[in-house]
Amino acid sequence: MSAETVEEYKEVFERFDTSSKGSITTNSLGDALAACGAKVPGFKVRDIQESYTEGVITFDDFCKILNQVRSKNTFKETIKPIELKKKVNVNKGSEKSSEWTTHSYAEEEKLAFVDWINFRLAKDELLLKLGSIPISEEGEALFAALRDGIIMNKLVNDSVEDTVDERALNLPSESGNLSIFKIQENQTLALNSCVAIGCNVVNIGAEDLINGKAHLCLGLLWQVIRIGLMAKITLKDCPGLRALLDEFETLEQLLAMSPEEILCRWVNYQLNKVGCKRVVKNFTHDIKDSEVYAHLLVAVCPEDKGPIGLDPLNIQDLTKRAEMVLDNAEMIDARSFVRAHDIVNGNQKLNLAFVANLFNMYPAMDAVEGFEIIEETREEKTMRNWMNSCGATPRVKYIYEDLKDGLAIIQLFDKIQKGCVNWKKVNTPPFKALGGAMKQIENCNYAIDLGHNLGFVLVGIDGKNLHDGDKLTLGLVWQMMRHYTLAMLTHDGKIMKDNEIIKWCNDKLAQKGKTSSFSSFKDSSLGNSRTIVDLIDAISPGYINYDLVTAAGTDDEKFLNARYAITMARKIGARIFALPEDITEVNPKMIMTVFACLMSVGFAKDQQKK
Repeated sequence: MSAETVEEYKEVFERFDTSSKGSITTNSLGDALAACGAKVPGFKVRDIQESYTEGVITFDDFCKILNQVRSKNTFKETIKPIELKKKVNVNKGSEKSSEWTTHSYAEEEKLAFVDWINFRLAKDELLLKLGSIPISEEGEALFAALRDGIIMNKLVNDSVEDTVDERALNLPSESGNLSIFKIQENQTLALNSCVAIGCNVVNIGAEDLINGKAHLCLGLLWQVIRIGLMAKITLKDCPGLRALLDEFETLEQLLAMSPEEILCRWVNYQLNKVGCKRVVKNFTHDIKDSEVYAHLLVAVCPEDKGPIGLDPLNIQDLTKRAEMVLDNAEMIDARSFVRAHDIVNGNQKLNLAFVANLFNMYPAMDAVEGFEIIEETREEKTMRNWMNSCGATPRVKYIYEDLKDGLAIIQLFDKIQKGCVNWKKVNTPPFKALGGAMKQIENCNYAIDLGHNLGFVLVGIDGKNLHDGDKLTLGLVWQMMRHYTLAMLTHDGKIMKDNEIIKWCNDKLAQKGKTSSFSSFKDSSLGNSRTIVDLIDAISPGYINYDLVTAAGTDDEKFLNARYAITMARKIGARIFALPEDITEVNPKMIMTVFACLMSVGFAKDQQKK
């Protein structure tokens, strides 16, 4: 590709990079390709989009896509966001659909994830006893280690604490055997737990993880690891982030920034502290010479672990320089994810992970006094996780800011009610400075119309409320989640009502000889989780270990019961987004979703018997 061509592509790319973050959203890909003269069928564009699970595409990836669509071998491979110069392993699919089932994965990503898992789970007594840790870097050892589902569940808990009650895991017998049925249950639990924390697992099944399909395993691992790495980049965990805002920016704008953008600002803040004039805008080109990392480590190094110097910058060979920088990182126990060639090659994913981990260990920021910390509520977090698990692109970070243009809401309407969206009515980026806000409000008004069409109660809310980030937005999202959940229980074209769900659950409990029952989703007796546990056992007899169910005499015991109930529900196939606190506090909204999901699983099992 000539320099002139690159410049032309860059000019087009920047028109669609509306946030000036060095990337475009996957939703913009088709228009951006067309603007470069590449006419790609919509279904092929969607195949490419699905490969970018984060919902964004860098300029390097965009150029690679353009090269592939213009080449004579166009679309003979599933296009993956892999930087040039990577060592790539290729796994081929079936003969039947070979054109669309060739998948590749980067060796360095596999190695990075092996290192991270070995580091994070190094002291796990169960994994050490089973001999599952450490995982070898050689060959397919990682995918073999993931086969029984135990490590994936452990990693979910490492990213988001208390997601999985590990007492529910199926473990090998003393002889080391674990049946395929028990393995499948572990993987079902892992996948449903990944969904609960906001992973998008579309087209990933338990069998894919059991069979070690490399590209799917690595894609899911990255989502889980990324969620854990980014979880603490918040004002609650690091109030000093307030210092990263420009003079006229608000806290809401900070909350709406992507983790990548916040980390770029954090790096620049640290560089400024040590007098380095470099400005980082990405974790690809801007870090390849290691100068940024050399100064960053100097800036964040604690007094008791230093001093760290700038000696690496005296080395001209970039690979050797990067290795010296990583030796400095090792001095403060922060050498993770990247190896020297990952820095030199500008591997965006692994460099982002390296910087995020460094931030989590050594934020090196003083708290800023005199401002209120805006903390995400439990309900907002649950709704955000649900939206992201459905594949909202780009990922939703802060509901009230990220839904302002209406696009994510409209995407979700199309997912919860296939065919309900007329995409000709939807305005897409880039939104111009003049008139762009009106286009976004038009989208928001259309989203409200879609809600009315589905029978939502939207009194006192219009498109302007969504665009302004009004708290009423949460009410719309909840009704979408409710519709999505109840759609699983459609009978003769009609969606089940609350009283029908309650009746079915009580009937199922009675049929199986259970004494528990409930009168409404507000029933205070639900707070001890016993009714939920009994219903799970009624749907899947023998699954519940009642020795693990407490008397719920204390708040701690109630929490244990709720976490066990949610975990066992996920293990039998229910996609539960509720948190243990939603049950112990008897949150009727979320408790309804628990029973509805269990009812759906019950329906499916009854159908199988027939």
